[in-house]
Amino acid sequence: MSEYQYYEFLALDRPLTSKQREELRRLSTRAEITATRFTNEYHWGSFRGDPQQMMAAYFDAFLYLANWGTRHLMFRIPLTALDTEHAGEYCYTDAASLIETDDHLIISLYADRDPDDSWDETAGELGGMVAARSELLGGDHRLLYLAWLMGIQWDHVDDEDTEPPVPAGLADLSGALRAVAEFLDIDEDLIAVAAEASPPLKEKPAAGLADWIAALPAAEKDKLLTMVADGEGPQVQALLLRRFRGSTPDQNEPAQPARTAAQLWTAAGARRTVREESEARARSAQEERAATAKAAAYNERLDHLAARAEAAWREAENFIETKKPRDYDLAVALLRDLSALARRDGDHDTFTVRFLVTCRKIFTSQTCAPTPRARAAAQAGPALAALRRRVRRLALIRVRGQSLARMPGRP
Repeated sequence: MSEYQYYEFLALDRPLTSKQREELRRLSTRAEITATRFTNEYHWGSFRGDPQQMMAAYFDAFLYLANWGTRHLMFRIPLTALDTEHAGEYCYTDAASLIETDDHLIISLYADRDPDDSWDETAGELGGMVAARSELLGGDHRLLYLAWLMGIQWDHVDDEDTEPPVPAGLADLSGALRAVAEFLDIDEDLIAVAAEASPPLKEKPAAGLADWIAALPAAEKDKLLTMVADGEGPQVQALLLRRFRGSTPDQNEPAQPARTAAQLWTAAGARRTVREESEARARSAQEERAATAKAAAYNERLDHLAARAEAAWREAENFIETKKPRDYDLAVALLRDLSALARRDGDHDTFTVRFLVTCRKIFTSQTCAPTPRARAAAQAGPALAALRRRVRRLALIRVRGQSLARMPGRP
């Protein structure tokens, strides 16, 4: 299997400067670099840059995949938008960890999936996941809980560990969160079991936010506006939303922890068994319906054949007499249908007699002394011999247990 690695970085909160793009170019002469994006792929060798350092210095989101199964995501969050201690309740394993810088918190999600037997080269896949970062900035902590579930799945969480606060809305993941779960191959049954303790997600009313901002001290508002003008708009938004949520009752208050990692994994296994059994029954029923429909269609086909049985016999004889491989196949298919029709109508003996007579006539015509020209053609190559073998094969079709190799008139 060929080697394939893909790297993608996105700058979301502010674009890269010309100087930053020059610095990145020194890491790779082949990468595609824009003001908001850095991508590169490798079919041999590896990227010499350090993704963690690049995230700390330049980017807000990172995706890496290799066709031997490795998957890695990172999201950079302003420290003002997420409490480090709270995030640490979810991300404390090799599968889900935190990297703290002076101004940011980087959430790192890592999985070693089974190697991909078949894979397609990718591009732009990270774009479908970055909304999960925006949701986290807005106070939606479902991404953090999925990160904790990864630790259970990859056996990085102790069995006795109690789950952290369960956020609302796990049963109805956003498109971005579903993309993250699929990319990292997070167990769907584990998510479903965890969602049983997750209340429905409720939209926060916008009422009250404007009044709350209006009541802020003028000096503080001036400081925030300066940050926006300096390109820190997303950080200001995250800070304001976090402070506003802290000042109002939370309609999406997480459920209280009650289950251990072992309980969740056991429940996920039980659910998986029930789901797979149900899917197997559904497949069996579908296959049975397909077989019934196929049999009905074949029976209808035989009805049409019955109306032109005599013409079908003549067509089969004509196909055989052409001595062409494709026509032999058509003759065999037609004779099989005639046999099935006779068996269905309880008149297979008549078919047997007719078939034997037809084969006898064909073999009689083909055992006549060949002309010198025909003999020369047969000696010139294996084609005619192959055609004769196809005709002889017709004589080996068994009808009601009788070998047609013992047909009347054959030596």
